[in-house]
Amino acid sequence: CHAKHSSLTSYRQPATAKWYDRRDSVFIEFLVEDSKDLQVKFEKSKLDFRCVGGIETLKHHNELDLFDSIDPNASKHKRTDRSVLCCLKKAEAGRAWPRLTKDKAKFQWLGVDFNNWKDWEDDSDEDLSSFDKFSEMMNTMGGEDGMPDLGMGGMEGLEEMPDLE
Repeated sequence: CHAKHSSLTSYRQPATAKWYDRRDSVFIEFLVEDSKDLQVKFEKSKLDFRCVGGIETLKHHNELDLFDSIDPNASKHKRTDRSVLCCLKKAEAGRAWPRLTKDKAKFQWLGVDFNNWKDWEDDSDEDLSSFDKFSEMMNTMGGEDGMPDLGMGGMEGLEEMPDLE
C-alpha cells in the first residue's frame, strides 16, 4: 500500500483549465484546489504551469504553446484556495485569439469559460482594460471586498453545500 501511494504523488497530469479572450489579455484559470509548490512561468509564446494539489495531492503540469505572443513581464497569476488564475498580457492588444494554443488539437483538460467569454470584437467600447481590472482584483482579493473568505481550513462549512442527489 505504501509503495502505491508514493508512486501516485510522482504522477504528473495536466490540471483542468478554462480560458477566455479579452482585448488586451487572455485569462486562463487552472482548477486546482489547495495548490502547493506553485510554479507559473510565462514566456513569449509559452506558459508552463506546475503545482501539487487536490485531494490526492497530484502533481500537475501544463505546458502550452500559445496561439500568439504575450508580454511575459506584464503577465500575472493569482492563487486562491480553489484555483490559479493567470492573466496573460497580449503582446498585441486588439488581436483576437480564436483558440488558446498554437496547435489546433483539442486538449481534454482545456475548455472555454463561457461565463466570461464575449465577442469583444463587435463591441468597440468593451472595457478596454480588463488587465487593469485584473490587477485591481489581485490587490483587493483579501476577502474584504464582499467575497467570502474561503480559507476554511478543514471540512466545516460543508453542510451548506446543496445535496446533489
